[in-house]
Amino acid sequence: MKQLIVLFLSLLFLKGTTWAACYGRITNPVTDVCWECVFPITVGQNTSLISSSGFTDVTTDADSMCSCVTNGSVTMGMNLGFWEPIRTIEIVREPFCFPSLGGLTMGGRFTAPAHGRTPNPKKRGHRTSFYQVHWYHTPWLYLLEVLFDTKCLEASPWDVAYMTELDPLWDDSMSSFLLNPDVTLFSNPIAVGACSLDCVSATIDLPINSLYWCAGCAGSLFPLTGWVNAHITDEQAFILLTQRFTLKLHREGLLWRQWGKDGQCGPQLELLMSKDVYRTQMVWPSRQTQGTCCRPFGAVTAMDALGGTTPPVRGEDAALLIWRRRDCCQGMSLGGS
Repeated sequence: MKQLIVLFLSLLFLKGTTWAACYGRITNPVTDVCWECVFPITVGQNTSLISSSGFTDVTTDADSMCSCVTNGSVTMGMNLGFWEPIRTIEIVREPFCFPSLGGLTMGGRFTAPAHGRTPNPKKRGHRTSFYQVHWYHTPWLYLLEVLFDTKCLEASPWDVAYMTELDPLWDDSMSSFLLNPDVTLFSNPIAVGACSLDCVSATIDLPINSLYWCAGCAGSLFPLTGWVNAHITDEQAFILLTQRFTLKLHREGLLWRQWGKDGQCGPQLELLMSKDVYRTQMVWPSRQTQGTCCRPFGAVTAMDALGGTTPPVRGEDAALLIWRRRDCCQGMSLGGS
Protein backbone atom coordinates (compact mmCIF):
# COMPACT_ATOMS: atom_id res chain seq x y z
CA MET A 1 0.00 0.00 0.00
CA LYS A 2 2.82 2.44 0.85
CA GLN A 3 4.51 1.75 -2.48
CA LEU A 4 1.23 2.43 -4.29
CA ILE A 5 0.79 5.79 -2.53
CA VAL A 6 4.35 6.79 -3.45
CA LEU A 7 3.67 5.83 -7.07
CA PHE A 8 0.46 7.89 -7.14
CA LEU A 9 2.17 10.97 -5.69
CA SER A 10 4.97 10.62 -8.22
CA LEU A 11 2.52 10.43 -11.08
CA LEU A 12 0.61 13.41 -9.76
CA PHE A 13 3.54 15.79 -9.57
CA LEU A 14 5.59 14.73 -12.57
CA LYS A 15 5.21 16.92 -15.59
CA GLY A 16 3.46 15.10 -18.40
CA THR A 17 1.11 15.41 -21.32
CA THR A 18 -2.25 17.09 -21.29
CA TRP A 19 -5.08 14.65 -20.66
CA ALA A 20 -8.72 14.77 -21.68
CA ALA A 21 -11.26 15.76 -19.06
CA CYS A 22 -11.86 13.16 -16.37
CA TYR A 23 -15.17 13.21 -14.54
CA GLY A 24 -16.30 11.25 -11.52
CA ARG A 25 -17.66 11.16 -7.99
CA ILE A 26 -16.20 9.67 -4.83
CA THR A 27 -18.33 6.65 -3.98
CA ASN A 28 -20.50 7.06 -0.90
CA PRO A 29 -21.15 3.54 0.43
CA VAL A 30 -24.29 4.68 2.23
CA THR A 31 -26.09 6.33 -0.68
CA ASP A 32 -24.41 4.81 -3.76
CA VAL A 33 -24.70 1.13 -2.85
CA CYS A 34 -27.92 -0.80 -3.52
CA TRP A 35 -28.00 -2.66 -0.22
CA GLU A 36 -30.89 -4.87 -1.32
CA CYS A 37 -28.32 -6.71 -3.44
CA VAL A 38 -27.02 -8.47 -0.31
CA PHE A 39 -30.21 -10.58 -0.33
CA PRO A 40 -31.26 -13.31 -0.25
CA ILE A 41 -29.49 -14.49 2.89
CA THR A 42 -29.64 -18.25 3.34
CA VAL A 43 -28.78 -20.68 6.11
CA GLY A 44 -28.11 -24.37 5.86
CA GLN A 45 -28.89 -25.97 2.53
CA ASN A 46 -29.95 -22.79 0.69
CA THR A 47 -32.92 -22.15 3.02
CA SER A 48 -33.90 -18.52 2.67
CA LEU A 49 -33.62 -16.55 5.92
CA ILE A 50 -34.14 -13.11 4.43
CA SER A 51 -35.15 -12.68 0.80
CA SER A 52 -35.83 -9.82 -1.57
CA SER A 53 -37.92 -9.92 -4.71
CA GLY A 54 -36.22 -9.30 -8.02
CA PHE A 55 -32.84 -10.91 -7.31
CA THR A 56 -32.11 -14.45 -8.45
CA ASP A 57 -30.08 -16.48 -6.00
CA VAL A 58 -27.63 -19.18 -7.00
CA THR A 59 -27.83 -22.70 -5.60
CA THR A 60 -24.44 -23.91 -4.42
CA ASP A 61 -23.16 -27.27 -3.20
CA ALA A 62 -22.19 -25.95 0.24
CA ASP A 63 -22.78 -28.40 3.09
CA SER A 64 -25.68 -27.51 5.36
CA MET A 65 -23.82 -28.60 8.50
CA CYS A 66 -20.14 -27.79 8.31
CA SER A 67 -16.86 -27.94 10.18
CA CYS A 68 -13.63 -26.12 9.43
CA VAL A 69 -10.12 -26.30 10.84
CA THR A 70 -8.17 -23.04 10.71
CA ASN A 71 -4.86 -22.44 12.47
CA GLY A 72 -5.55 -25.30 14.87
CA SER A 73 -9.02 -23.98 15.75
CA VAL A 74 -12.10 -26.05 14.91
CA THR A 75 -15.35 -24.31 13.92
CA MET A 76 -18.60 -26.26 13.74
CA GLY A 77 -21.92 -24.81 12.64
CA MET A 78 -24.21 -24.17 9.68
CA ASN A 79 -23.57 -22.65 6.31
CA LEU A 80 -24.37 -18.96 5.91
CA GLY A 81 -24.88 -17.70 2.36
CA PHE A 82 -25.20 -14.09 1.24
CA TRP A 83 -24.06 -11.64 -1.45
CA GLU A 84 -21.10 -9.44 -0.60
CA PRO A 85 -19.85 -6.25 -2.34
CA ILE A 86 -16.15 -6.95 -2.75
CA ARG A 87 -14.67 -4.92 -5.61
CA THR A 88 -15.24 -1.82 -7.73
CA ILE A 89 -14.07 -1.75 -11.32
CA GLU A 90 -13.48 1.37 -13.40
CA ILE A 91 -13.51 1.31 -17.19
CA VAL A 92 -11.92 4.50 -18.54
CA ARG A 93 -10.96 6.03 -21.87
CA GLU A 94 -7.89 7.94 -20.71
CA PRO A 95 -5.10 6.24 -18.75
CA PHE A 96 -4.76 7.27 -15.10
CA CYS A 97 -8.27 8.75 -14.96
CA PHE A 98 -10.02 7.76 -11.72
CA PRO A 99 -13.79 8.47 -11.63
CA SER A 100 -14.14 6.80 -8.21
CA LEU A 101 -11.65 9.31 -6.80
CA GLY A 102 -13.76 12.25 -7.92
CA GLY A 103 -12.36 12.47 -11.44
CA LEU A 104 -8.74 12.67 -10.34
CA THR A 105 -6.24 12.46 -13.20
CA MET A 106 -2.72 11.25 -12.50
CA GLY A 107 -0.80 12.02 -15.64
CA GLY A 108 2.96 11.78 -15.70
CA ARG A 109 5.94 10.37 -17.49
CA PHE A 110 4.36 6.93 -17.62
CA THR A 111 2.56 6.35 -20.89
CA ALA A 112 -0.18 3.87 -21.65
CA PRO A 113 -2.60 3.30 -24.55
CA ALA A 114 -5.68 5.50 -24.51
CA HIS A 115 -9.20 4.86 -25.71
CA GLY A 116 -9.87 4.65 -29.41
CA ARG A 117 -12.64 3.50 -31.74
CA THR A 118 -12.31 2.32 -35.29
CA PRO A 119 -14.95 1.18 -37.80
CA ASN A 120 -15.37 -2.55 -38.32
CA PRO A 121 -15.65 -3.08 -42.10
CA LYS A 122 -17.12 -6.56 -41.66
CA LYS A 123 -20.12 -5.49 -39.60
CA ARG A 124 -21.92 -2.27 -40.33
CA GLY A 125 -22.50 -0.23 -37.19
CA HIS A 126 -19.96 -2.20 -35.16
CA ARG A 127 -16.70 -0.62 -34.06
CA THR A 128 -13.76 -1.76 -32.02
CA SER A 129 -12.73 0.15 -28.91
CA PHE A 130 -10.13 0.05 -26.16
CA TYR A 131 -10.34 0.92 -22.46
CA GLN A 132 -8.10 0.88 -19.41
CA VAL A 133 -9.35 -0.73 -16.19
CA HIS A 134 -8.80 -0.04 -12.48
CA TRP A 135 -9.64 -2.52 -9.74
CA TYR A 136 -10.46 -1.43 -6.18
CA HIS A 137 -10.86 -3.47 -3.01
CA THR A 138 -14.19 -2.18 -1.62
CA PRO A 139 -15.54 -4.68 0.96
CA TRP A 140 -18.21 -2.28 2.15
CA LEU A 141 -19.95 -4.79 4.46
CA TYR A 142 -16.76 -5.26 6.44
CA LEU A 143 -15.74 -1.59 6.42
CA LEU A 144 -19.16 -0.34 7.54
CA GLU A 145 -20.19 -3.34 9.65
CA VAL A 146 -23.77 -2.81 8.51
CA LEU A 147 -24.97 -6.42 8.27
CA PHE A 148 -23.60 -8.53 11.09
CA ASP A 149 -20.44 -9.12 13.05
CA THR A 150 -18.98 -12.26 11.54
CA LYS A 151 -15.65 -13.60 10.39
CA CYS A 152 -17.36 -14.46 7.10
CA LEU A 153 -16.89 -10.94 5.75
CA GLU A 154 -13.81 -10.22 3.66
CA ALA A 155 -11.48 -8.38 6.03
CA SER A 156 -9.43 -6.23 3.68
CA PRO A 157 -8.85 -2.47 3.56
CA TRP A 158 -10.01 -0.13 0.83
CA ASP A 159 -7.29 -0.14 -1.79
CA VAL A 160 -6.50 0.48 -5.45
CA ALA A 161 -5.27 -3.02 -6.23
CA TYR A 162 -4.71 -3.13 -10.00
CA MET A 163 -4.21 -0.71 -12.89
CA THR A 164 -4.01 -2.06 -16.43
CA GLU A 165 -1.85 0.91 -17.47
CA LEU A 166 0.97 -1.01 -15.80
CA ASP A 167 0.02 -4.38 -17.32
CA PRO A 168 1.78 -5.11 -20.65
CA LEU A 169 -0.71 -7.90 -21.46
CA TRP A 170 -3.81 -5.71 -21.39
CA ASP A 171 -3.39 -4.12 -24.83
CA ASP A 172 -1.63 -7.04 -26.55
CA SER A 173 -3.80 -9.91 -27.78
CA MET A 174 -0.79 -12.01 -28.70
CA SER A 175 0.84 -11.75 -25.27
CA SER A 176 -2.48 -12.35 -23.48
CA PHE A 177 -2.54 -15.77 -25.17
CA LEU A 178 -0.50 -16.91 -22.16
CA LEU A 179 -3.62 -16.48 -20.01
CA ASN A 180 -6.18 -17.80 -22.48
CA PRO A 181 -4.69 -20.43 -24.82
CA ASP A 182 -8.16 -21.98 -25.05
CA VAL A 183 -9.25 -19.00 -27.17
CA THR A 184 -8.34 -21.09 -30.22
CA LEU A 185 -11.16 -23.53 -29.39
CA PHE A 186 -13.89 -20.90 -29.58
CA SER A 187 -12.97 -18.85 -32.64
CA ASN A 188 -15.67 -20.45 -34.75
CA PRO A 189 -19.32 -19.68 -35.62
CA ILE A 190 -20.71 -22.54 -33.50
CA ALA A 191 -19.01 -21.33 -30.30
CA VAL A 192 -20.01 -17.74 -31.00
CA GLY A 193 -23.61 -18.75 -31.70
CA ALA A 194 -23.82 -20.61 -28.41
CA CYS A 195 -23.38 -17.30 -26.59
CA SER A 196 -26.94 -16.36 -27.56
CA LEU A 197 -28.13 -19.07 -25.17
CA ASP A 198 -25.99 -17.58 -22.43
CA CYS A 199 -27.49 -14.16 -23.18
CA VAL A 200 -31.05 -15.42 -22.77
CA SER A 201 -30.23 -17.43 -19.66
CA ALA A 202 -28.41 -14.53 -17.96
CA THR A 203 -31.27 -12.15 -18.72
CA ILE A 204 -34.12 -14.30 -17.36
CA ASP A 205 -32.22 -16.22 -14.68
CA LEU A 206 -28.44 -16.84 -14.40
CA PRO A 207 -25.57 -17.27 -16.89
CA ILE A 208 -24.50 -20.76 -18.00
CA ASN A 209 -21.16 -21.70 -16.46
CA SER A 210 -20.45 -24.43 -19.01
CA LEU A 211 -20.36 -21.72 -21.72
CA TYR A 212 -17.42 -20.15 -19.96
CA TRP A 213 -16.10 -18.39 -23.07
CA CYS A 214 -19.30 -16.34 -23.35
CA ALA A 215 -20.09 -13.01 -21.68
CA GLY A 216 -23.82 -13.36 -22.29
CA CYS A 217 -25.33 -10.50 -24.25
CA ALA A 218 -22.05 -8.56 -24.11
CA GLY A 219 -20.10 -10.84 -26.45
CA SER A 220 -17.07 -13.09 -26.03
CA LEU A 221 -14.86 -13.19 -22.94
CA PHE A 222 -11.76 -13.82 -25.06
CA PRO A 223 -9.18 -12.46 -25.56
CA LEU A 224 -8.42 -11.16 -22.07
CA THR A 225 -7.51 -7.64 -23.18
CA GLY A 226 -9.04 -4.17 -23.16
CA TRP A 227 -10.10 -4.41 -26.82
CA VAL A 228 -13.83 -4.65 -27.54
CA ASN A 229 -14.15 -6.16 -31.00
CA ALA A 230 -17.81 -5.23 -31.44
CA HIS A 231 -18.61 -2.02 -29.56
CA ILE A 232 -22.38 -1.63 -29.85
CA THR A 233 -23.17 0.53 -26.81
CA ASP A 234 -21.08 1.87 -23.95
CA GLU A 235 -23.08 -0.18 -21.46
CA GLN A 236 -22.37 -3.37 -23.39
CA ALA A 237 -18.64 -2.58 -23.50
CA PHE A 238 -18.53 -1.84 -19.77
CA ILE A 239 -20.23 -5.11 -18.83
CA LEU A 240 -18.03 -7.09 -21.21
CA LEU A 241 -14.79 -5.70 -19.78
CA THR A 242 -16.05 -6.20 -16.22
CA GLN A 243 -16.56 -9.91 -16.86
CA ARG A 244 -13.37 -10.22 -18.87
CA PHE A 245 -11.20 -8.59 -16.21
CA THR A 246 -12.78 -10.70 -13.46
CA LEU A 247 -11.87 -13.85 -15.43
CA LYS A 248 -8.37 -12.47 -16.00
CA LEU A 249 -7.81 -12.10 -12.26
CA HIS A 250 -9.08 -15.63 -11.66
CA ARG A 251 -6.55 -16.96 -14.14
CA GLU A 252 -3.77 -14.92 -12.60
CA GLY A 253 -4.59 -16.38 -9.19
CA LEU A 254 -5.58 -12.98 -7.76
CA LEU A 255 -9.30 -13.72 -7.28
CA TRP A 256 -10.30 -16.91 -5.47
CA ARG A 257 -13.40 -19.02 -4.91
CA GLN A 258 -15.33 -18.35 -1.69
CA TRP A 259 -18.60 -20.14 -2.33
CA GLY A 260 -19.85 -23.69 -2.39
CA LYS A 261 -18.43 -26.65 -0.50
CA ASP A 262 -14.87 -25.86 -1.57
CA GLY A 263 -15.03 -22.24 -0.43
CA GLN A 264 -17.08 -22.24 2.76
CA CYS A 265 -14.02 -22.79 4.99
CA GLY A 266 -11.76 -20.35 3.17
CA PRO A 267 -10.69 -19.09 -0.26
CA GLN A 268 -9.74 -21.68 -2.88
CA LEU A 269 -8.00 -21.22 -6.22
CA GLU A 270 -10.41 -21.22 -9.18
CA LEU A 271 -8.84 -20.62 -12.60
CA LEU A 272 -12.12 -21.16 -14.46
CA MET A 273 -14.52 -18.49 -13.23
CA SER A 274 -18.05 -19.39 -12.12
CA LYS A 275 -20.11 -16.65 -13.75
CA ASP A 276 -23.35 -17.21 -11.83
CA VAL A 277 -21.92 -16.14 -8.45
CA TYR A 278 -21.35 -12.54 -9.58
CA ARG A 279 -23.61 -9.50 -9.85
CA THR A 280 -22.88 -5.97 -11.02
CA GLN A 281 -24.26 -2.59 -10.00
CA MET A 282 -23.39 0.71 -11.68
CA VAL A 283 -22.21 3.50 -9.37
CA TRP A 284 -20.94 5.91 -12.04
CA PRO A 285 -22.00 7.77 -14.18
CA SER A 286 -25.46 6.68 -12.99
CA ARG A 287 -26.23 5.52 -9.49
CA GLN A 288 -28.41 2.43 -9.74
CA THR A 289 -29.93 1.94 -6.29
CA GLN A 290 -33.59 1.33 -7.08
CA GLY A 291 -35.48 -1.56 -8.63
CA THR A 292 -33.41 -4.35 -10.17
CA CYS A 293 -30.17 -2.57 -9.44
CA CYS A 294 -28.00 -5.72 -9.49
CA ARG A 295 -27.80 -8.00 -12.50
CA PRO A 296 -26.00 -11.24 -13.26
CA PHE A 297 -22.97 -11.31 -15.52
CA GLY A 298 -24.08 -11.21 -19.15
CA ALA A 299 -27.62 -9.86 -18.72
CA VAL A 300 -28.99 -7.66 -21.50
CA THR A 301 -28.04 -3.96 -21.33
CA ALA A 302 -30.26 -2.58 -24.12
CA MET A 303 -32.70 -0.91 -21.74
CA ASP A 304 -29.85 0.84 -19.93
CA ALA A 305 -28.66 2.31 -23.21
CA LEU A 306 -32.16 3.58 -23.98
CA GLY A 307 -32.55 4.93 -20.45
CA GLY A 308 -29.55 7.23 -20.71
CA THR A 309 -27.42 5.69 -17.95
CA THR A 310 -24.29 6.85 -19.79
CA PRO A 311 -24.85 10.47 -20.90
CA PRO A 312 -22.47 12.05 -23.44
CA VAL A 313 -19.13 13.46 -22.25
CA ARG A 314 -19.51 12.88 -18.50
CA GLY A 315 -20.84 9.35 -18.92
CA GLU A 316 -18.23 7.81 -21.20
CA ASP A 317 -16.28 6.31 -18.30
CA ALA A 318 -17.87 3.95 -15.79
CA ALA A 319 -17.51 2.44 -12.34
CA LEU A 320 -19.35 -0.73 -11.35
CA LEU A 321 -19.63 -2.40 -7.97
CA ILE A 322 -19.10 -6.16 -8.10
CA TRP A 323 -21.09 -8.42 -5.78
CA ARG A 324 -20.09 -12.04 -5.17
CA ARG A 325 -21.97 -14.90 -3.53
CA ARG A 326 -20.35 -16.00 -0.27
CA ASP A 327 -20.77 -19.30 1.57
CA CYS A 328 -19.29 -19.50 5.04
CA CYS A 329 -19.27 -21.94 7.91
CA GLN A 330 -20.81 -19.86 10.68
CA GLY A 331 -20.77 -21.38 14.14
CA MET A 332 -18.93 -21.92 17.39
CA SER A 333 -15.18 -22.14 17.66
CA LEU A 334 -14.14 -25.13 19.74
CA GLY A 335 -10.51 -24.08 20.04
CA GLY A 336 -7.70 -26.50 19.39
CA SER A 337 -4.13 -27.36 20.00
